[in-house]
Amino acid sequence: MKAINLLVLFVLIMLVSCKDKTAKDQPFESEYPKGTFGYDLDFLKQKDSVIVLNSKDGNGQVIISPKYQAKVFTSTADGVNGKSFGWINYKTFDQKSLDAHMNAYGGEDRLWLGPEGGKFALFFRPGTKMVFDYWHTPVAFDFESWRLTAHSDKNASLSKSTRVQNYWGMIFSVAIIRDIEILEPSDIKKMLGISFDDKIKPVAFSTKNTIINTGIYAWDKLTGAPCLWNLDMFSPSAKTIIIVPYNTNDTGKVATTDYFGQIPPDRVKYNNGILLFKADGKSRGKLGMPPNRAKTMAGSYDAQNNVLTITLFDLDPKATYLNQEWRTDRNPFSGDAVNAYNDGPLANGSQMGPFYEIESVSPAAFLKPQEGLSHKHSVFHFTGDKDELNQIALKTLGISLQDIQAAFK
Repeated sequence: MKAINLLVLFVLIMLVSCKDKTAKDQPFESEYPKGTFGYDLDFLKQKDSVIVLNSKDGNGQVIISPKYQAKVFTSTADGVNGKSFGWINYKTFDQKSLDAHMNAYGGEDRLWLGPEGGKFALFFRPGTKMVFDYWHTPVAFDFESWRLTAHSDKNASLSKSTRVQNYWGMIFSVAIIRDIEILEPSDIKKMLGISFDDKIKPVAFSTKNTIINTGIYAWDKLTGAPCLWNLDMFSPSAKTIIIVPYNTNDTGKVATTDYFGQIPPDRVKYNNGILLFKADGKSRGKLGMPPNRAKTMAGSYDAQNNVLTITLFDLDPKATYLNQEWRTDRNPFSGDAVNAYNDGPLANGSQMGPFYEIESVSPAAFLKPQEGLSHKHSVFHFTGDKDELNQIALKTLGISLQDIQAAFK
């Protein structure tokens, strides 16, 4: 009798094991085609108890994930059947082990802490060379889950407490809070100072990101200080161009264009206070703009899919911004406020994406114990009538769609 019971138990274990293996090996399926919001929502629901924010008409939707570092993964302006605007790296979710450098899940708006490189870098351990082999994303922003503290149909708040060490050897105890809100068309019009009718389909969300010093000592120029860093990852097309307006009435270089080697000159153009950067996902390059040159807005236009994207963020031209370059021979307290990145193949031919990014950072968080600093960053997408889109581009970015598209012909 005992032998029979053991046999039954063994058979049950094997059945459960086979069932689990079959479920894991079964390819993901969705009733929606890849590239739509519905497809990405179905995919992400398998990975996490995601939060979906909705506009009043239900067309605007935003997906937020507590498990995956409080990311805004993606959004749509046209419901589940509409285009999914964020870049998601599907293969990373099923990797058998964590990547030692970065677990690139994607995300239309994700939060990191800077500086990445430099004397007070957070991505390199003390004494190591600033090369990719020693580059590591802080775990709280790479693979650890965050806590969902509150949410409604319109808002979500998430938080994380962690410790990070900089290249100088200092350890920072921090608390991070992310408050995310979906915006209604009336909010969009007011924030951007624009008008549009029902020929335009919009979606937008705003994030307020707060860092608090929970340690026992102040962060200053001797210890180094972190900064908040919003990075927006989008899917490129052959006809995507990033637009970064800049101040022409100031001195000094307009942009640093050699973060990962010099960007070829046929990929960056300057046009009367507008920097244009080709973002087709075919050539790896990053640029940055200092706070005295940058404005509070950047964007992109994807002519292939007829999508205009605007980002709006806090910026203080008189504040101290951190240098994030992978080198220690530059002033660590003289850096960029706005960045843009185009993905492309590495030297060995491999590629993470393709994707492109628009990024903004806060000033250095020189904080006493229990003090906090906040950085606001908002993302807007518009699709629909081209004449209406053109008016929005002129009003916000100061350039027409025609001039954007002509830049790299």
